[in-house]
Amino acid sequence: MHVHPLYGGYQALECNFPQGSPLPVVLDAVKKCAAAKQKGEWIVGGQWDVTSLGRMPDRALLDQVVPDNPVQLSDISGHSAWVNTKALQVAGIELSAATRNPAGGIFERDAAGIPTGVLRETAADKIRNSIPVKTPEENAKALDVALKKMLSLGITSLTDAAMEEREMAAYARLADEGLLKQRVKGCMVWRAVSDSGVAVGDPDYIAKRNLYTRERFAPDCVKMFLDGVPTDSHTAALLQPYEGAKSGDPRAKGLLQIPPAVLNAAVTRFDAAGLTMKFHAAGDAAVREGLDAIAAARKANGFSGQLHEVAHNSLVDMSDIRRARSIGATFEMSPYIWFPTPLVPDNAKSVGPERMKRWTPVKDAIDAGGLVVVGSDWPVVPDVSPWVAIETLVTRQVPGGGGEIIGAQERITLKQAIGLYTVNGAREMRARDEEGALEPGLLADFIVLDRNPLKIPVTQVHETKVTLAVINGEVVYQR
Repeated sequence: MHVHPLYGGYQALECNFPQGSPLPVVLDAVKKCAAAKQKGEWIVGGQWDVTSLGRMPDRALLDQVVPDNPVQLSDISGHSAWVNTKALQVAGIELSAATRNPAGGIFERDAAGIPTGVLRETAADKIRNSIPVKTPEENAKALDVALKKMLSLGITSLTDAAMEEREMAAYARLADEGLLKQRVKGCMVWRAVSDSGVAVGDPDYIAKRNLYTRERFAPDCVKMFLDGVPTDSHTAALLQPYEGAKSGDPRAKGLLQIPPAVLNAAVTRFDAAGLTMKFHAAGDAAVREGLDAIAAARKANGFSGQLHEVAHNSLVDMSDIRRARSIGATFEMSPYIWFPTPLVPDNAKSVGPERMKRWTPVKDAIDAGGLVVVGSDWPVVPDVSPWVAIETLVTRQVPGGGGEIIGAQERITLKQAIGLYTVNGAREMRARDEEGALEPGLLADFIVLDRNPLKIPVTQVHETKVTLAVINGEVVYQR
């Protein structure tokens, strides 16, 4: 219920290095990528994190190995970018203390106030918007590669959690060529303000969405980013300060991206138009803002039938968990967050051990009677396999067991975990009358496995292999 397939498809074609790579490995990878490029060509890749690098990166480190090509490396969350001086120049970002942060973004700075080359949130978008766009053919090819990978793992329906017109066009193209097999809900990105903080209107592609709608592709969801991430960037919006935050720190409680009044008005308008919301909300303050916006839409429009989603939910106050059911809000959790990735120690360091006890509170939400679904956020995490998440929802440990249990009190049963991926996913896509279970009268969407996950040790579930996938009665994958 939360993937970014186009980015997943491109990842194999970019300058990537394993998550958790130390600084020498990262710089060596970038140097090798530069050797295969012409002078001035962009080098794009990732995924880095401060813990593994051993220090906060800066543009000087990249300048030493690649001075003549613009370089942009995304961090493991996708919410920060590390660039060299050439990239800043190409993007028109001045190396001056007078350079202003864009609305909803931050340029990290040195002691003199000069941008260091680490950019957070919308500041990173200024770089990404300067990278040459891919052709429609390249987009369709990358998307096809990613969707085929997902088919091999048994994913028959999905939500593309952040799309603009290039993604919409790629899905429509694959559908017209008979290559789109999965049923896809698309969430179109909407931003409240420009870089300068000026309110902007809806992007054109929202009005044009029906041009791209196909039998198995429905761009009927709007994606809004309410905050950032609770890593070293401290951009997730929290109700209480980050661990060790100093008095006067402007990021002590993170950043809310959209003013509540603006958000409430937009959600009410989109709800009335029959569109579903998906909010990026990692911190508990952002989750509360999203739920408030859903409540405002319900008050204005009544229950429209749109099942609006709050996504990620790394931290959620119990009072907000309890009220979600009464306003018809869905919690879309990110269970892969405890996959062996540097995201976990980064988040733990930022929010502290007490808050980590209820990290991604899946059980709390289920017990409160709310609708709970799950998503990977792939390729933010290194694996899109649902079998990894189904196991770790039960164990809260790395695949295979062992090591630290993260948020032990939020563990659920194996049957509950499978239900989140089947029945609940279909409910959220408003397709429970067609899919989500093996029942007479439903569409013939099903998979065949090499083992029964209910009859093996739970620590082996992540090894499950799909031998056959069928959608609408058509064999779409065979191992």
